[in-house]
Amino acid sequence: MKRLKLGIPKGSLQQATIDLFNKAGWKISLADRSYFPSIDDDEITCTMCRAQEMSRYVENGTLDAGITGKDWILENGSKVVTVTDLVYSKTSTRPTRWVVAVHRDSNINKIEELKGKKIATELVNFTRNYFKERGINVDIEFSWGATEAKIASGLADAIVEVTETGTTLSAHGLKIIKELMVSYPQLIANPKQWNDPWKREKIEQIALLLKGALRAQHMVGLKMNVPKGNLEAVVNVLPSLNAPTVSPLHQVGWYAVESVVAAKEVRDLIPKLIKQGAEGIIEYPLFKVI
Repeated sequence: MKRLKLGIPKGSLQQATIDLFNKAGWKISLADRSYFPSIDDDEITCTMCRAQEMSRYVENGTLDAGITGKDWILENGSKVVTVTDLVYSKTSTRPTRWVVAVHRDSNINKIEELKGKKIATELVNFTRNYFKERGINVDIEFSWGATEAKIASGLADAIVEVTETGTTLSAHGLKIIKELMVSYPQLIANPKQWNDPWKREKIEQIALLLKGALRAQHMVGLKMNVPKGNLEAVVNVLPSLNAPTVSPLHQVGWYAVESVVAAKEVRDLIPKLIKQGAEGIIEYPLFKVI
């Protein structure tokens, strides 16, 4: 039997990835200290590896496909096929940002003013290339962690660090002077395996259902009963992907109306629907929207 070798990112993306696959229709189970999760699909084998290394393993063919951040693909300079973007932060839909930060009391306000300075970061290659392309001579050092503390301890003049909102950097007494890159998770594939018809179809199946599950995270279904005389008014208020589904009820003169809407709109939408004559409104979660 043919099998697709799929990489699951270990670390910050791990649980979000497993949860997303679950919503998409695949149950992934990970035993303690195991690097080989089980999955309820005989056509897929899973391997755990850090997001920082994923693109290298996909590029060299150890894995057929995997999920990692755009930042680490660029950092490794990996030649892989980007199948689709997957933005699935647990707290928001914002992608992460790699930024340059200095001490909040520093006189440095532009990256050009970092000439001759020391910068600490985990994203060494990307940072070095970024400054080199702009003709700014800086000393780039790899940081093994606790990068935010490097400035306060005098180990660096600036850092290049990943953030969503900048709150953590601010709490460490730092200020952002430049955003270098926006990054988000991506499903990537080995170029050779992408050209294999069976594996490409399997990877595209995964991409389709993952995207459907992502889209459903921020949407809900609404059902309601509406009298005939109020139908047009309710439909005019009700947003939908294309158009609401309207079906006659057994009771003459009444209709069932169903639609998919953005979850954030529901709190304002339900009172409007009631005012227009809708009754028996039901809100329900969605697993996939394709």
